[in-house]
Amino acid sequence: MTLTTRTTREECAALDAADPLAAFREEFALPPGVIYLDGNSLGALPVRTPQRVAQVVEQEWGHDLIRSWNDAGWFEQPYRLGRRLAPLIGAGPQEVVVCDTTSVNLFKVLSAALALRPGRRTVLGDGEAFPTDLYIAEGVTGLVEGARQVLVRPEELDAHLDADVAVVVLSHVDYRTGELLDMPGITARVQAAGALMIWDVCHSAGALPVELGAAGADFAVGCTYKYLNSGPGAPAFLYVAERHLAAGPTQPLSGWFGHARPFAFEPGYEAKPGIGRFLTSSPSLLGQAALGVSLDVWERADLAAIRAKSLALTDLFVSLVEDLDGVEVVTPREHARRGSQVALRHADGYPVVQALIARGVIGDFRAPDLMRFGFTPLYLSYTEVWDAARHLAEVLESGEWREERFSRRGEVT
Repeated sequence: MTLTTRTTREECAALDAADPLAAFREEFALPPGVIYLDGNSLGALPVRTPQRVAQVVEQEWGHDLIRSWNDAGWFEQPYRLGRRLAPLIGAGPQEVVVCDTTSVNLFKVLSAALALRPGRRTVLGDGEAFPTDLYIAEGVTGLVEGARQVLVRPEELDAHLDADVAVVVLSHVDYRTGELLDMPGITARVQAAGALMIWDVCHSAGALPVELGAAGADFAVGCTYKYLNSGPGAPAFLYVAERHLAAGPTQPLSGWFGHARPFAFEPGYEAKPGIGRFLTSSPSLLGQAALGVSLDVWERADLAAIRAKSLALTDLFVSLVEDLDGVEVVTPREHARRGSQVALRHADGYPVVQALIARGVIGDFRAPDLMRFGFTPLYLSYTEVWDAARHLAEVLESGEWREERFSRRGEVT
C-alpha cells in the first residue's frame, strides 16, 4: 500500500521553506521525533510558559504574597485576558471574560439565555455534539419548570424552530468530524424564529477566524487549551453580546467575584455591571498566566495566514490518505465546511491510532470508529503531514496495528 499522490516530500519541503508562519515553530516545545496531530485536543507547550508560571509561583506568590492581587494585577486578570482574546473570536473587548471551565460557562450563559426568553421552554441542541454541552443543557433544563432539551442534527434545525424554542446551542466545529457550520446563516435563522443563539467555539478559536460579533451571536463559550495552547485544565472564556449585557442578564452562579462590591462583604447579592456579572469565583492564576504567554504568540500571528495554511495542510493530508484501503474521509472536502482537523473512519480505528502513536505520530480516536488528526499551523509543517500519511499507509499495509498491545484501551482515548 503506497501513497498515491502527485505531491512529493520534496515539494512539501519547498512549501515549508516558503511558509510565512514557519518561524512560529520555535515558539513551541515539541519533543524530537514526534509529529503532533492532536493540537485540536491539547495544544503544544509554548517555550516561554514554564518561565512565566515559575515567575507567578516564585515571585508573585512566593515573594510578594497577597500583595500581588493589586501589584501584579491578579484581580483584573479575567478582564485583561478577555480583552486580549476578544480579537481572536471577533468580539468587542467588553464582551469577553476568561474564567472557570467551558462546562461551567455554558451553564451560566444557557441559564441567562433561558431567562431572557420567558414563556419559551425548549433548548435545541445537536445530538452528536460534545457530550458536556448535552449534559449541561440537560442539567439546566432540569432546573427550570417545563423546560426541555430537544436534540436534532444541524441540518434538521429549521424544521424545529417553533415558537417554544428559547435557545439553540451548537458547536461551530464538530469535534468528531471537523465539519464547520455556517455561523452567520444559522444565527440569523435562529434569531428570526425568536430564539437566542449560543455557540461553542472550542474547536474553532485559534484554528480559524471566528466572527461572533459580525454573525450576531448572542452568547458563546470556548476553551483555551486546544489551538490556543494554554495547557491542561486551562481557564475557559465566555462571550456575551453587548446588547444583552446592557439588559443586565442574570446567571445563577452568583459567587463572590461577580458581586458589584466584593470587598464590601455585604450579605445580599448585587451583580457587577457588564461582563463581570458572569464571574463566579477566584481566577485560576497559574492557568491564566499560561494563557497570557499563549496570547503573546497569538498577538503576532495572522489569522488569515493561519486559516490558509490550515486548509492547505488538511487538503494535503486528505489527498495523501483518501485512497488507503479501509479508510473513509469523513471531514467535508469543501473549505467553507471544514475546520482544522481531518477525521478518518476505519473499522479498527483505535488500534490503528495506537500503532501510529508508537511510531511518534500522535492523533486520537473517538468512538466508535473515527481517527482524528488536528492540524495546528503555527507548529506543524508540510513535510510532517507527508510523513504522517506515509506512516499511516505503512501501519495499514504491515498490519502491525493487529498486535495485541495496540488494542488495550486506557481511560482516555
